[in-house]
Amino acid sequence: MSRQPKASARPASVLILGVGSFAHSIGTALANAGATVSTYLTRNYGHYAPSLVGPTFTREAHPSPVPLLQKLGVDLVIPQSIDWALQPWAKDLVKSGVGIFSPTGPAMQIERERDLARELCAKFKIPFPKAFVAQNRLAAERILAKHPHPFVIKNPLCSPTSPIHTILCETMADTQAWLRNVNYAEGVFLQEYLGRAEAGHIVLVSGGEIHSLVTNQEYKYAFAGNQGIIAGAPLGGLVERDPGDKYGLARELIQPLRPWLRKVKFNGPLQVTAIKRGGKWHVIEYNIRIGVTSGPMILRMLANPVETLLRTAQNEKIAPHFPGAIKFGCSLTLAGYGYPFTQVRGPQLPLEVCGKPDCDVWWNEVAPGPDGSLLAAGHRIADVIALAPTLPAAIAKAYANIRKLRVVGSYYRTDVGQSLWPPGRS
Repeated sequence: MSRQPKASARPASVLILGVGSFAHSIGTALANAGATVSTYLTRNYGHYAPSLVGPTFTREAHPSPVPLLQKLGVDLVIPQSIDWALQPWAKDLVKSGVGIFSPTGPAMQIERERDLARELCAKFKIPFPKAFVAQNRLAAERILAKHPHPFVIKNPLCSPTSPIHTILCETMADTQAWLRNVNYAEGVFLQEYLGRAEAGHIVLVSGGEIHSLVTNQEYKYAFAGNQGIIAGAPLGGLVERDPGDKYGLARELIQPLRPWLRKVKFNGPLQVTAIKRGGKWHVIEYNIRIGVTSGPMILRMLANPVETLLRTAQNEKIAPHFPGAIKFGCSLTLAGYGYPFTQVRGPQLPLEVCGKPDCDVWWNEVAPGPDGSLLAAGHRIADVIALAPTLPAAIAKAYANIRKLRVVGSYYRTDVGQSLWPPGRS
């Protein structure tokens, strides 16, 4: 039975499973669109920002969010991470009948199990880099000897707590060095390196149909010039409103999956990330979330975000609508002391806001200080997001606003938009 409230009934009630800027941004966008929002805090940091949107609930006081569903009259649950499905309360959440803005069951495996994405691409003739799974170092080194290419090293199972986070090797020597030093607790997934011409596309799958939303680009390297390591989360991002699939990413890499999507009863968001090589897009991975950087921009662009997410969660027909002249968005992250090397930590540091921002600023690892001040309390401080009719205008506005934030030892990438865009450019 659908739990969607009628137009004349109370506002839709949304429970976010998450923390930090994700919960702050998604929650605010939906609250501004008429929903009531609360947050079940899933991690031990980033608790302050969600409290600016609505009530928050800790795991310590509430070991399961399921009892909150009836108490709060929840219509829609929005998870930040796929790890919700591994929690002891996951089955009860699914059985509750509340709409979940995520695929469930076998449909989740397209992100969770990296080798399944490879198998699906082979089955439906979607280009995918050469990829292999090895259980230990010796097996991995045998693969490298047989296939002498640089590889991107990933964990076979995708999770925020995976023993291996993406290591991008651009030479065989890089690959050999890392294979001697990674954690093989869950094995290793080796994916042939195809270059840097990367882009993504995000769709909603609902009512048996696939609806394109945006084409996006994430700036994943830690430092300007695409230098440093691949950070745990992007340092910046761009989106272009793209219901017509301008660059062909959905047509070539998502639409062919339609038989499988219907078989596993997939409904929810789906993102493909791809590399363009030899004039052809190759799938790098699929994700079943709208993203930390792209999600807030998508919800701000949509005319009907609450209705769209509710109906998607209920697998009903949807009609995403993008009104007005806003076509582009730019996201910049203010990184804190020691990032991306998260073992390096500093004290809580004063956060100064010089002037009033005129675009969205979403707090992440921030805490309230004395006298109404704010403190930077971790490695990622804030996400600054600007929308505009043109890409240069969105980028300029985001940079004008991130310069209003200051924390000692913090930094942000200064080159978002100068590389990687348009899609297919390295």
